[in-house]
Amino acid sequence: MKSLKNIPGIPLVLSVLFVLVLASGCERDITVDLPNPEQELVVEGYINPGGPAYVFISRTAEFFAPVDSASLAGYAEKNALVVVSDGIISDTLIAPLPDLGYLYVSTLLTGEVGKTYSLYIRTADGKEATSSSTIMPPVALDSVWFKVQGDLDSLGWMWARLSDPGTPGNAYRWFAKRTNKDDDFITPSGSVFEDKFFNGLSFDLVYNRGELPNSTAEEDENEEDGYYKKGDTVVVKFASITKESFDFWRAAETQSSSNGNPFGSAAPLKSNVQGAIGIWEGFSYTLDTVIAQ
Repeated sequence: MKSLKNIPGIPLVLSVLFVLVLASGCERDITVDLPNPEQELVVEGYINPGGPAYVFISRTAEFFAPVDSASLAGYAEKNALVVVSDGIISDTLIAPLPDLGYLYVSTLLTGEVGKTYSLYIRTADGKEATSSSTIMPPVALDSVWFKVQGDLDSLGWMWARLSDPGTPGNAYRWFAKRTNKDDDFITPSGSVFEDKFFNGLSFDLVYNRGELPNSTAEEDENEEDGYYKKGDTVVVKFASITKESFDFWRAAETQSSSNGNPFGSAAPLKSNVQGAIGIWEGFSYTLDTVIAQ
């Protein structure tokens, strides 16, 4: 999963103004001086059962800042103190690539279901950020299968049946990848949901094939876009997440789906990290493998 890059955008009213100016055909040049926002920390961190904690740390960029490898490297946070604790063991994370910074990994702690993990960050210039998250118990899907969509010959979506536990407050996230095709798990649109309206019920889920942002792969630009096809081996990763994670990812997906639409509804990210923008997330998951046929 790629890390978050939070770039302060143009306010909605100003975006609409730009559209109206362009549509009017007016020849007058208009220059708008946007104030440079103060740089904020951006944090994206995870811990899963049996695995280490890993945290990505960067800084926000100005709206019109250049986007290239050199400039992006400048937003990576180097020499930060990053500590994860389960209340007994405090683990100072290391940077596998210290010259690059950005990524910090635990060496002592591994995740356990039911435990709560606190996160503390202090940057070289003294900025601090804190958070905590609990690894929720996994909830397995009853079954997973591939189904051809409508009259299509070999293209379809992934289906699953879920029996939600009777306890309220469960939330989930769907990931999937095709073996030998996708390098990592990918989330489709609408990947997160909660049991607010179906607590304790059994029901079917259906998901299309997600794609990486700005993908130019041929299959993401032709008739196969959004579909799996017969012969694919698909691994579904079904995650149990916290309510805070659900709120964050739902807002992130809303922003992504309305990107470029000045009339889209504003959905500020509900960060669970104090002193930064982003997410510190503990979650468990189950894996199911399906051969599409």
